[in-house]
Amino acid sequence: MENKTPVKKTAVILCGGKGTRLGALGKKVPKTLVKVQNKEILWYILNHLKKNGFTDIILPLGYKGDQIKLFLKKNNNFGLNIKAINTGVKINIGKRLYLISEKIVSDNFLLINGDAIFRLDLKKIYEDHCKKKFGVTFLCGEVTYSYGSIGVRNNKIVDFKRNLIFESLKVRNNKKYNAFNYTGMAVIKTDLLKKFREFFKNSKNFEQEFYPKVIKRYKTKLMKIKGFTHSIDNIKDLDVVNIKNVQYEKFKNIKNLKIFFKKNLFNY
Repeated sequence: MENKTPVKKTAVILCGGKGTRLGALGKKVPKTLVKVQNKEILWYILNHLKKNGFTDIILPLGYKGDQIKLFLKKNNNFGLNIKAINTGVKINIGKRLYLISEKIVSDNFLLINGDAIFRLDLKKIYEDHCKKKFGVTFLCGEVTYSYGSIGVRNNKIVDFKRNLIFESLKVRNNKKYNAFNYTGMAVIKTDLLKKFREFFKNSKNFEQEFYPKVIKRYKTKLMKIKGFTHSIDNIKDLDVVNIKNVQYEKFKNIKNLKIFFKKNLFNY
């Protein structure tokens, strides 16, 4: 019996932007090389992708891209086939994806941000997407509303809270419509990215130009993820998972982690 050639699985990690909200830290290193528990964000991402069977990785580089190349070299590319491609510093996401679209070797690919850590069953999510032939599978999950909110039950005010955690929103004057929080991660059919790339290559917002076209014309899916996800947008986000002796891998989701901090350290 002949051995089957392993199916290639591609992940594109967006890591070209500046970490402007990380202050002085963002001026020293690219955002994806900021350390969480003494390891770079990209270290977590690549190890988890490898564990989930992703073989080919594409990094559209921008700000301080040479540091990322050096990091990959020091770690022997994590035993993966990694293409680190310079796409320019002052380039929007749409143009970055336009420039690397022909480098994607698989029929579908995982698109993720380079500033988030996560523990998800990406293998299962990817396989389900491919099996059912979706155009895009959107991964949706929890997010923290960082402002104050007034709690109402039966038309009566019952509490005041900050930093409520939610997964979807009700939209004004539309009771039948729910808006779910997009994590920035999606599995996408490669042909669709190539088909519509002329529409988004010069756009200021890739998602606004690309996703509505796919949703209108192709079969898509919303996947409520079960697992840990956490974006590092600013110093506060970094502190949540960088406190000494707190290992984020132990927590099933960000909600449990933030409850822990609220009880034991400070209000988040």
